[in-house]
Amino acid sequence: MEGLNKYSRQVTQNDKQPGAQAMFYALGLTGKDLEKPQVGIVSAGWEGNPCNMHLNALAREIKDSIQAEDLLGLIYHTAGVSDAISMGSSGMRYSLPSRDVIADSVEMVGAAQWYDAIVAVVGCDKNMPGALMGISRLNRPGLIVYGGTIKPGCLDNKNIDIASTFEAIGQKLAGIIDQKQVREIILHACPGPGACGGMYTANTMASAIEALGMCLPFNSSYPAVSDHKHLETKKIGKAVHLILEKDIKPRDILTREAFENAIRLVIVLGGSTNAVIHLIALAKAVDVPLTINDFQYFSNCTPVLADLKPSGKYLMEDLFNVGGVPAVMKLMLQEGLLHGDCLTVTGKTLSGNLAGTKELAAGQDIIRPVDNPVKSKGHLQILYGNLAEQGAVAKISGKEGEIFAGSAKVYNSEDRAYDAILNGEIVAGDVVVIRYCGPKGGPGMPEMLKPPAALFGAGLSRDVALITDGRFSGATHGFIVGHITPEAQTGGNLALLQNGDPIIINALKNSISVNISESELDIRRKKWQAPPLQATRGILKKYAHTVTSASEGCVTDEYEPALNRP
Repeated sequence: MEGLNKYSRQVTQNDKQPGAQAMFYALGLTGKDLEKPQVGIVSAGWEGNPCNMHLNALAREIKDSIQAEDLLGLIYHTAGVSDAISMGSSGMRYSLPSRDVIADSVEMVGAAQWYDAIVAVVGCDKNMPGALMGISRLNRPGLIVYGGTIKPGCLDNKNIDIASTFEAIGQKLAGIIDQKQVREIILHACPGPGACGGMYTANTMASAIEALGMCLPFNSSYPAVSDHKHLETKKIGKAVHLILEKDIKPRDILTREAFENAIRLVIVLGGSTNAVIHLIALAKAVDVPLTINDFQYFSNCTPVLADLKPSGKYLMEDLFNVGGVPAVMKLMLQEGLLHGDCLTVTGKTLSGNLAGTKELAAGQDIIRPVDNPVKSKGHLQILYGNLAEQGAVAKISGKEGEIFAGSAKVYNSEDRAYDAILNGEIVAGDVVVIRYCGPKGGPGMPEMLKPPAALFGAGLSRDVALITDGRFSGATHGFIVGHITPEAQTGGNLALLQNGDPIIINALKNSISVNISESELDIRRKKWQAPPLQATRGILKKYAHTVTSASEGCVTDEYEPALNRP
């Protein structure tokens, strides 16, 4: 084991660190144990969220696997926020900040305790990018273990999921179902452990991490409640031993080509807009140049092949049953859509990992062939214009059209917009504007599923557009534009909109604009005053003062120290 403990030996084998060694003996460790490489196993497990409720048990299984390799596994923990539970409430403002808290805590404990490697056991949306950002800052051998997707819910012989509960409110509003039926959907939507089942943010990021090469093959596909997930945990010890032995570190894996692979897989799968923010933030952690314009470039030359929710009909478990993410990547590699020579945590290249995997099952219709795509170009569209001078992100499936012109109905919070939908104030031709929800204005850039889901349930998703400086959920579909920068809180033109202003969203020209004169905007700008920040203390105040824009990944470690500010 000599040489594999090059970090931990700074405290375990250093005569100048007697206190540290005494503390280790207090744990019940022996002198032989102190010679072993130390592996920090960081679990995002906690009891309050189905996505995370089983992760502590997986972490213990992983520890057994690591100990079997004569390595010393030590479990620690990180924070978590359930997006689905906090969705539509003030609690959602803490979701995106939790990503950076997770990154900080993974880095902090790993560095302070001198761990030789890190294994992160993660489940919900922000766990994965946060943990990987922390591991990447450390740049020590490490890998990600995703807790897996939830099983589909079932009601009246139809698969349902978490998004069905939000859409049910709109269906009730439209008189399609009654309150009793809403209750039945709520009772059956989430049958147990695992992350939300469609190609929403959790499954999007898990898939992206597999394309990046930072997890074992099939990690993103195995359902949470399956023997496969438990069999995977038994492989982690050997995997960690290998990356220690070969000294394979995140910066060896997370190259520009690896990020291109991740972006293209996200597009092929019809993944969440949140991937834009998270991949840019992760790229910053390893000093790889990546901008929102890269997403547009690859959307222009990459088709959407997956018929997965939210815009399609299938769930992640369905994809697993026909070959999973490796089978999708094998198809992509055959079609020249991936860089196959990228290194992964297996010590093999991506193409090496895929060489032994099966192709997609014959007769399946979840993944279309390249010559018959769901959409010939990517669904992630980067828009610019006088409403988004620094960019915005739209998720355009094509089913709702690619051009929308309508009149603004302006709301300064998600709650006000949602109430307006429920009260029947929103009609065909409206562009619902939800502002002061950006990284600073939220603070925390809250994710919104309730308004678009209610519109979908009410049958208005093709007739109404929604735009915001906040985020939309990975489960959202319809004509939506989020991540508008500059955000309203910092004086972006979104702050100057008034009811009735004509807005044009053109995904063909990648533009989003309000059709009023620059002179009128100047008049309004002179009258506008920034509202006070909605957070006056604690983490949200710190976040508002340190976070960058959505177009820059909403990172919090690229700011001038407070003493240097005017």
